[in-house]
Parts: sequence; C-alpha cells; structure tokens
Amino acid sequence: MKILLHVCCGVCLAGTAETLLAEGHNITGYYFNPNNAPLAEYEKRLAAARTIAGIMNFPVIAVQYNPEPWRKATDGMAEEPEGGRRCEICFRMRLQAAYDYFGENDFDVFTTTLTIGPRKSAEVINRIGKEIGGEKFLTRDFKKNGGAQRAVQLAKQYNIYRQNYCGCVYSVRK
Repeated sequence: MKILLHVCCGVCLAGTAETLLAEGHNITGYYFNPNNAPLAEYEKRLAAARTIAGIMNFPVIAVQYNPEPWRKATDGMAEEPEGGRRCEICFRMRLQAAYDYFGENDFDVFTTTLTIGPRKSAEVINRIGKEIGGEKFLTRDFKKNGGAQRAVQLAKQYNIYRQNYCGCVYSVRK
C-alpha cells in the first residue's frame, strides 16, 4: 500500500516507519507541524525526520514553517491541559493538511506518527483522522506492542534528536 505518513518528529517516525516498512508498505513522510515552537525546534525535528527517512530510504515532504494559523486557532487556550481541546485542534489541523496533500497526490491511504506518542490518545487521533478522511485514513495505534519503546530505542541507536516536550509553545513552558 502507498501511504502518506504525517510526521511529527524523528523519534516517532523511526518507530512508525519501521513498522509500516516491515509490513511491506511504500511510505512518504509529510512533515507539517505549525505547532512547533520556536523555529529552531521545528528545524531540529525536521532534521531528525530527514535523517530517519534517509536511513530507512523513503522521501519526506516538508511544508514551510508558518505557525500563525495554529496560533490563531489555539488563541486563549494556553491553560488547556495536554490532551485537551487545544491538542484536538492541533491534531485536526495537521491531519487536515495531510489529507489535503493526500488528495492531490497518488496515495492509497494516509495516517500519522502521532499515535506512537505515549501521552497522545490514539483514540482521539484516529477519530479525527476518520472524520477527515473516512476510509482513506489508516487507523493505527503505533504505541501498542512496545512501539513507543522501540521508537526511543531506534532514536538512541541512530543518535536522533529527542525532544522533551510535545512541541507547542504552551507545552515548552510547563
């Protein structure tokens, strides 16, 4: 299957890509993260994703950094807890962008690395993905069966940058 894979960072990409490639899929990464702050963080995560893609031999498309639409969409939500309404808006924004790119190109399905994150709700992410793309969204929980631990192991093995916050300006302050 030809899969467009929304990518949040190199660590999550490592575990997710390893799984999908082992299943025999052809993947293309799609790096779109307007939530990342500051720009240097966006660039570090993109560089890590490109490193993993190079090692595992698949392309990554990177969307130009533009945090303004994300900031407007999450304005007034600074005190929302991680996993709250702000995160759902963020997931929806990123999955919608992936779906839009998917629709303009030749892929069978799209999905995201977000579900490998141990603090991310695969149920919420998959629900949003299905609302956006219906059957064209590949529902997965990549953290299951040791997926999150494997992603960290691969990041260490390949000396990939590992962040200590989800990426948004609100989480970096916590």
